[in-house]
Amino acid sequence: MEVVIEDSWRQILKNEFDKDYFGKLTSFIREEYKSSIVYPSGKHIFAAFDHCSFSELKVVILGQDPYHGAGQAHGLCFSVQKGVKTPPSLVNVYKELARDLQMPIPSHGCLTSWAEQGVLLLNATLTVRANEAGSHQKKGWEEFTDAVIKSISDHKEGVVFLLWGNYAQSKAKLINANKHLVLKSVHPSPLSAHRGFIGCGHFSQANNYLTSLGKSSIEWKINE
Repeated sequence: MEVVIEDSWRQILKNEFDKDYFGKLTSFIREEYKSSIVYPSGKHIFAAFDHCSFSELKVVILGQDPYHGAGQAHGLCFSVQKGVKTPPSLVNVYKELARDLQMPIPSHGCLTSWAEQGVLLLNATLTVRANEAGSHQKKGWEEFTDAVIKSISDHKEGVVFLLWGNYAQSKAKLINANKHLVLKSVHPSPLSAHRGFIGCGHFSQANNYLTSLGKSSIEWKINE
C-alpha cells in the first residue's frame, strides 16, 4: 500500500509512516485488498486528508469505522457518495442541522463540501472488509489516527472537535481543551440520537466559536 496523502499532512505525519506498527499495518492492508473485498477503494483511503489540508483545517468530526456495505464508504466519516441512500446516523445529523440552523434536509449524503471547507471527517479505522463491521480494528489504524488527533491538538489552535458517542469521546484525552473547543454528545445513531444529539446545537456552536476567533464559519448547508 503506497501512502498517497496530501502534502501538508505528509509533513506533519512523516514520522508515523516510518514506525514499525505502520509497516505491519501496510502489509496487512495490502494482503486484505488482494484476498478480500475491502472498503473504501484504495484511492479513497486517505480522502479525508486529501479534501482537507492541515493548514485549512477548522473542525474535526470523528467516526469509528467506514461503512461496510457496497458503494457506501468513500473515505469521509458519516458520508456516502451521491446516489447512495443516506445512512440512518447521517439522517439524524441532518435533522439536527435542520433544527439548529433552519436548513433544508439534503437529498443526498455526500459531505465533500464540508471537507473542502476545512472539516476533517476522520474515521478511527480507515478501512474495513465488506460486510464485516470492525474487521480492520486493532491492526494499527487507531494508533495512526490517534497520532493525527494529537498532531492537530499540538500544532494548531482554535480547532472545533465534535465528539459524538462514547468512542469518539474517548479521544478527548488526546486534545488540549485549553486551546481548542471540544463538543460532546451521544452518537447520532437511531439508537441514541433522541437522548441528546437532537438538540445539541453543535453546528451553530462551532461557527460561533470560529467567528469569535476571526476565522470564517463553515457553510453547513449541503448543495444539491
